[in-house]
Amino acid sequence: MHAARCANCGRPNRVPDSASGTPRCGNCHQPLPWIIDAGDSTFAQVAEQADLPVLVDFWAEWCGPCRMVTPALEQLAQELAGRVKLVKVDVDRSPALSQRFAITGIPALMMLNEGRVVAQRVGAAPVPQLREWVEHTLRTPS
Repeated sequence: MHAARCANCGRPNRVPDSASGTPRCGNCHQPLPWIIDAGDSTFAQVAEQADLPVLVDFWAEWCGPCRMVTPALEQLAQELAGRVKLVKVDVDRSPALSQRFAITGIPALMMLNEGRVVAQRVGAAPVPQLREWVEHTLRTPS
């Protein structure tokens, strides 16, 4: 469980790491941003079994571009609440996932739909570019 503040009414909510459907505010019932950390042991449940499309962010604490892109990704998760789930994977703590997805540069972003990789990109980008990439991926049939 993690905390998420509703952008509509401002109330704090508890959001599960994995669940069916979309998390909604307990007060006003608007969709909440779904931002979760996952690792080698939790990725399948948190990301691959998600009902929503999943934006995966492979990052590391020591990575400057990763720290720069984090606020942009969190903004997108807020804007696309109810349409996408943001899952953050620390490559240093998740070597099996890094190897499985052949992560050689970070930040590395990946979109999953029904557990399948449907798009990938490497490197930081501003919010408008990331939004266009995510929106295009959401519109493209998988």
